[in-house]
Amino acid sequence: MVTYLVCFSLMLNLAIAFANTTSPLIKDCIGSDTGSLRLDAYLDSCPEAEALIFSWVAKVVSEDPRMAASLLRLHFHDCFVNGCDASVLLDDTATFVGEKTAAPNVNSLRGFDVIDAIKSDLESMCPETVSCADILATAARDSVVLSGGPGWDVPMGRRDSLSASKTAANNNIPGPNSNVATLVAKFQNVGLSLNDMVALSGAHTMGRARCSTFSSRLNSGSNSNGPDLNVDFIQSLQQLCLESDNNNTLAVLDLVTPATFDNQYYVNLLSGEGLLASDQVLVTGDDRTLDIVKSYVENPVAFFEDFKTSMLKMGGLKPLTGKRGEVRKNCRSVN
Repeated sequence: MVTYLVCFSLMLNLAIAFANTTSPLIKDCIGSDTGSLRLDAYLDSCPEAEALIFSWVAKVVSEDPRMAASLLRLHFHDCFVNGCDASVLLDDTATFVGEKTAAPNVNSLRGFDVIDAIKSDLESMCPETVSCADILATAARDSVVLSGGPGWDVPMGRRDSLSASKTAANNNIPGPNSNVATLVAKFQNVGLSLNDMVALSGAHTMGRARCSTFSSRLNSGSNSNGPDLNVDFIQSLQQLCLESDNNNTLAVLDLVTPATFDNQYYVNLLSGEGLLASDQVLVTGDDRTLDIVKSYVENPVAFFEDFKTSMLKMGGLKPLTGKRGEVRKNCRSVN
């Protein structure tokens, strides 16, 4: 099956150099199905939707490389709360408190203005057609591709939720100090496996985190005196956060290639350089997760393949389809 990028080059004459496919058949670009979602969902109703989303993501990532991680994270935090329905984008109303002020999201999630801009252009091009949930799923994929990672076909046809849940966001999204058992439980609760958890954690090969999210790593004594204890790394974090006396100070999740999607995250873990406690436990808390980390260090292609598979699984969590939900005109509010 060809990827969306080659489909565009064939059908829309877009030349995108990093398309990773060898099939020349245009027919593979249409009529494909993944459950209730479809690869050709907008083929007739808004054929240039993916090209428009890609152009926007390319623009904002070129201006701010960190935005790639932010857009990827928006999709993740959306899907873990009642499925991939764009509930994370809703502002508070008189009838419900949205997810933006939940502990995992407040002063953390960003990129809402990018989604707004994409949605505005899509509404001008194809009114009331492309859902906010599909924008999130597509922008996440494009962010990975533009950062050097793998591409994949995004099945679409999601519709947008009519409400949101701050409580579910607080309960469902794994926290930065989670141990392996908690991480596995949170992922299994939404239908994702231990292997999915380790693969999707690889998204932390990009982006930054506030000192407040990894404060437990600043006290080396609270971590381990085992092989994961990297004194130099801990001291560098202490210098960054404690001397600045600012919990909002940002640190890169991957010191080596902070804006590149690669397997360096896993290399860092084996060196004791996982920024978040929930990162470092993958090599200290469970032999199964340690084995997967080692396999991704040795074989980056395997990581890319597993990441694609897990992203597709996550992107297919409890989508609203058919007559359920709606296609919002404004991603911040219901119609």
